[in-house]
Parts: sequence; C-alpha cells; structure tokens
Amino acid sequence: MEGAGSGFLMDNDGHILTNFHVVQGAQTIEVTLGDQSRYKGKLVGSDPNNDIALIQIDLAGRKITPLPLGDSRNLLVGQRVLAIGNPFGFQSTLTTGVVSSLGRTVQTRENTFIDEAIQTDASINQGNSGGPLLNSHGEVIGINSAIYTPAGAAGGIGIGFAIPINTAKRVANDLITRGRVRHATLGAEGRALWPRLAEALNLSTQQGILIERVEPGGPAAQAGIRGGTKSLTDNRMQELRVGGDVLIAIDAKQIASQSDLSLLLNRSQPGDTVTVTIVRDGKKMDLPVKLGGD
Repeated sequence: MEGAGSGFLMDNDGHILTNFHVVQGAQTIEVTLGDQSRYKGKLVGSDPNNDIALIQIDLAGRKITPLPLGDSRNLLVGQRVLAIGNPFGFQSTLTTGVVSSLGRTVQTRENTFIDEAIQTDASINQGNSGGPLLNSHGEVIGINSAIYTPAGAAGGIGIGFAIPINTAKRVANDLITRGRVRHATLGAEGRALWPRLAEALNLSTQQGILIERVEPGGPAAQAGIRGGTKSLTDNRMQELRVGGDVLIAIDAKQIASQSDLSLLLNRSQPGDTVTVTIVRDGKKMDLPVKLGGD
C-alpha cells in the first residue's frame, strides 16, 4: 500500500516536518526533493494528538537551504499566504490565498485536533497534507493539514486548515532533544456526564467529567481530587465508577467533554499549576493542581 503527502526541510540536519497521518503505518519512507533527488527517510518521532511527524534524511554533506520558520502568533485575518504541496500527485504546486480565520479548534479525528488552527482559502487538496503554508516573506507559518469537504463534494472548496508553526516548532524541539513529546497529564480518568446520568446520580450539575479513577500519587490525587467509590452498570452494560468528584472547569474554562479536557491539557506544559474546579456533594471547590508529564 502506497501513499503520498508533502513536507518541508526545517534545518540543515535534514529534519523534515509533515503530518502524522501522512506517515502513519508506513513501513518505509521515501523523500523526493524539488530537484527530484531521492532519499530514504527515517521517522524521528511523532505527536499523533497534534497530527505532526518529524522525519530525517541523510544529506551526506550536501548543502541545501531549509525553509525559514516564522511566528504564527502575529498573523492577521486577510493576510496573504501561499500553500505548497503535491495535490493529487502534481508535485511542487503553489496556490495562493489569504488567512480566512484564526483561533479555531478543528477536530480531524477522534483524538486528533488542530488547536488555534489557521483557516485559509488557498486551495488545499489531497496530497497537500504536511506541506508548508507560507507568508509573503517566504516564512513557514503553518503546516497544511485538513480540508473541509461537505458530503458529496470533491474537495478544494476554499476551506483549508493549517497547524500553527509555533506548535510544530515545540513538537519538533521535543522530538529532537528528548526523542518524544511530553504531554501534560492530570492523573485522573473519567467520562463526560449526560443529563440522564446526572439525574440518576442526583448530581447538582449536568455537565462536566465524572471522575472515576485517580492515579495513586499522581497530580489529581496529590491535589485531593477523589475518584469513584462504587461500581454501577449503565443501560449500555458499561461499568461506571460513581461517587467521585465532577470536574467542571480548569482555569475558569468550562469542561463539558473529553475533547475539552484534552484540548486544555494540550495547551499546558508538564509542571504547570492549574486551578481545577470540581463539584463535590453539591458544592464547588477550586483546587490547585501541578500537572504531571508522560
């Protein structure tokens, strides 16, 4: 099974940034540069949560100019951008457009999302994934990652999304220096409440994360967050641990789903202290939690 995507050289050591879904499951990786020279690629590491992968080629002393990395914090809606990639196998295709919107959270798969996504109307199609989104100075400000395609549409309808380059730089630095990406962890497991469950458990809130288990000695346990004390079986024959705290906010940002929790943890670093708001016995409590890291 073969697949194709795009990527770009980010330094003189042969490191190439691309999307995780471009290389996911690959047994071998072949990289073709703009001059059609080919190299065997090695997967350095990946961050599936952010859909980023880092591969490396051996340039064997060859001098090559990597793309300069910009700063995605300073983008403006309406700013001109250029997308480069291999849509439908047409190599080195360039399309132009503008930044259409900023700051969106776009869920691309069940556990994968683009945080602070850059939305653009530059034409992005299958094969563009992993390619650079450039500003007018030729600096990479994003990694083209997803397109919005309504049912029945063929793609390229003017809504594309890119991962901010600042996210990619953080991930790449972790992979190069540590060999893995560190993610902030809370040390607690639970599930999102739904109204009928909240009513059945006589809870004072109908949304939040019902904490079922806390990791012994973990961040949540050290902060005093409590997990479930007894087991029940719901109407879907799933076991529930009930009697624990309900997590409703972190740093005053409402938590109503697992995606909300994952997003906030993704924006945090191991060692950060956050304020976790819980409901226990009908009363709200704010607890400081120093996040762990895997």
